[in-house]
Amino acid sequence: MLGTIGVNLVPGSVTSKFVKVTNFTPFRQTAQRCAAWPAQPQALSKSSGRRISHSPKATAHSRNRACAAAGGDQLRALILDCDGVIVESEDLHRQAYNTAFAHFKACVGGKQDVIVWSEEFYDDLQNRVGGGKAKMRWYFGEHGWPSSTMFSEAPKSEEQQTALIDALQEWKSKRFQEIVGSDAEARPGIMRLMDEARQASVKVAVCSAATKSSVIHVVKSLLGEERFKGLDVFLAGDDVPAKKPDPSIYTLAAERLGLQPSECLVVEDSAIGLQAAVDAGMRCIITYTNSSHSQGFSGAELIVSNLDAASHPVSIQSLQQTRELFDDRKESSKAVS
Repeated sequence: MLGTIGVNLVPGSVTSKFVKVTNFTPFRQTAQRCAAWPAQPQALSKSSGRRISHSPKATAHSRNRACAAAGGDQLRALILDCDGVIVESEDLHRQAYNTAFAHFKACVGGKQDVIVWSEEFYDDLQNRVGGGKAKMRWYFGEHGWPSSTMFSEAPKSEEQQTALIDALQEWKSKRFQEIVGSDAEARPGIMRLMDEARQASVKVAVCSAATKSSVIHVVKSLLGEERFKGLDVFLAGDDVPAKKPDPSIYTLAAERLGLQPSECLVVEDSAIGLQAAVDAGMRCIITYTNSSHSQGFSGAELIVSNLDAASHPVSIQSLQQTRELFDDRKESSKAVS
């Protein structure tokens, strides 16, 4: 089996040369050492010789990134994001938000005009802030809390603000489910890859920052009841305290799967999802969308328009056999260190 690795030729030089590697034993040994890496390693202070402790969170992220980069572990779980991976849903979400704003007559800054999120604005927002409630809270924090049919004046207390967010999100989720039921379809290759994973005894999970009811509706509607019931793990934004790019949802998924993070591969569509996967210590491939096409995806080992892309179709077999670093936005395969 062949692989690609970047090697610095001169200490301190940014120039790298990419060579083929036929022996992955060192990578496997590194992965094994990663699994045994202490949760809070200590180092000696140069000045005093005393032992100093590193931040547990920073240490965990560093350890996870190193383990993911080391490679060598067998692929034992396929983890899928939902929005942008199972379904190209960004504009469907935007439409549902705008419907919710209109229903509650949400207006900011004392204006009479109801809030409307444009395609350009939402493309930027959804690639920077994960989770529906978090998106609205960020927007209101930047532009002011709105008056609405719930509150004639902008809510000032945390209790009122939370109540408004919850009401908007509930309405938006119902409208989104209606839209998905009539206008959406699964992205190319997603059902095939899930079925291949099952046939290869690779576990399958879905992990999304979206509201649980919305994710369940999407998966059941587009992938079928049988595939939903067959999931080994299902997690949504409701299940973790922090949204992506925080790695919590993927860390929890590995725990519930009973696997090491390095045995899991994530399919994501955005830079914030990629960061969450890599910080959790997992491999990650990208199936980008129209809104995330131009993002930088440093850390991904494969970047394609969809799983059935003619330039590089993705299968469980190909993911098990090689870790070729490929970006179909470029004219040819390119290794990234």
